[in-house]
Amino acid sequence: MKNIWTKKTENPPADHAATLGKAHHALAKRNSIFASASGMILLCLTLLLGSVRPAEAIVYLDITSANVRKVNIAVPYFVDKKQPGTIHDGGKKMADLLSRALAFHGFVNIIDPAAYGGAQTWDWAALGTEFTILGQYEMTADGLVLELRLNEIQSGRMILGRRYQTPVSKHQQSVKKFCDEVISQLTGEPGVSQSQIAFVSTSSGHKEIWLADVLGDNVRQVTQHEYLAVSPKFSPDNKWLAYTSYHRNNPNLYITALSTLKTTRAISHQKGLNMAPAWAPDGSVLAVTLSKSSNPDIYLIDINGKELRRLTNGEGVNVSPTWSPDGKKLAFVSDRSGTPQIYVMNVATKSVQRITYLGNENSTPSWSPKGDWIAYTGRINGSTHILMIKPEGGTPVQLTQTAGNHESPSWSPDGRQIVFSRKRNNKEEICVIFKNGMGLRPLFNLRGAQSNPQWSPRQDL
Repeated sequence: MKNIWTKKTENPPADHAATLGKAHHALAKRNSIFASASGMILLCLTLLLGSVRPAEAIVYLDITSANVRKVNIAVPYFVDKKQPGTIHDGGKKMADLLSRALAFHGFVNIIDPAAYGGAQTWDWAALGTEFTILGQYEMTADGLVLELRLNEIQSGRMILGRRYQTPVSKHQQSVKKFCDEVISQLTGEPGVSQSQIAFVSTSSGHKEIWLADVLGDNVRQVTQHEYLAVSPKFSPDNKWLAYTSYHRNNPNLYITALSTLKTTRAISHQKGLNMAPAWAPDGSVLAVTLSKSSNPDIYLIDINGKELRRLTNGEGVNVSPTWSPDGKKLAFVSDRSGTPQIYVMNVATKSVQRITYLGNENSTPSWSPKGDWIAYTGRINGSTHILMIKPEGGTPVQLTQTAGNHESPSWSPDGRQIVFSRKRNNKEEICVIFKNGMGLRPLFNLRGAQSNPQWSPRQDL
């Protein structure tokens, strides 16, 4: 960590900035056309800015629209308050982290710092900039003091300002926290850059559970069983990670504390399957598949493994439960009709409705945190793809179109993206896609095969 705060470069000289500013004069004329085209949006924004305090959300645009226009944001290099004439490597890296976190949300276009030399003062309108984020920091005896401001170019107003004091080792959390607040200001809902992905990886030579920050940083191994571990699931309060491991020669259910990744205990170790944990939204119970009565069925257990209720009773193999956000329903997979299909159960009455009819193999349902969709894996023309369907059924929407097998979807906490595993050309990796089917990209690049991803709940701002 120490080395990133020492390397430095000089700020671009003032005459160089002026020269480039003139060079962009023609671009400014072209941008007047852009301004006219987006005038209505900007007018609404200006009216809102005149009536809200900086802490309130602008709700700048509806990013759920399939044709949403990207917002142009410049994130100049952060400046050391004690040496404002130089740019340190640490300032560059923090600005880059914030830029990556903003761009991850899909509706932000980051203006390349090369276009303005990374300087904090520029003719922003000439670059088509709508917002800037200016950062400055100071090293103190207590750690790092970081000050960040979100500015709207047209009105000239600061929309959001924050000051963080943090140990140097935790400065990334502060940067991501500010990103999520910026997303909240622009859309009315916080971002997801502080969230995590749990997944199964063979990087260690065995299938173990791993964790990574959503941007692919801070990758670390959770389980050390040196055996098969599968099905990681986060508790709603982000304190626990449940999973199944075979290291005791039986698929037993465990939970481990995310704060330390050391406190692990078995909560269900009955003979046969103890599989596919799904936390209820209030975190009080888990829906799991047990085969203690020979047939795999879904049961409710508490966090100590005490059996509370049996939900299915021998009608085919019943696996992969996922809760509705209100905790009243469960979607799950059953082959009671002869092939694996997705069903929705009313937990109170145990009444069941089949919702998938397209294809002979549909599995791994994941209920959207908004409650409006269920993502799942479906086999189409010999390959598996990620699809969505309404909880009441209907015509499914196919999201993935690329070659290979796409499996095990899990929703982002804002319900705008889906993480899944993709296997093609003998490579299995974790990918994400927006719910409109756009923006499919690998999440990170690791040795071995990565599968069965789960997106964590959102961290509190």
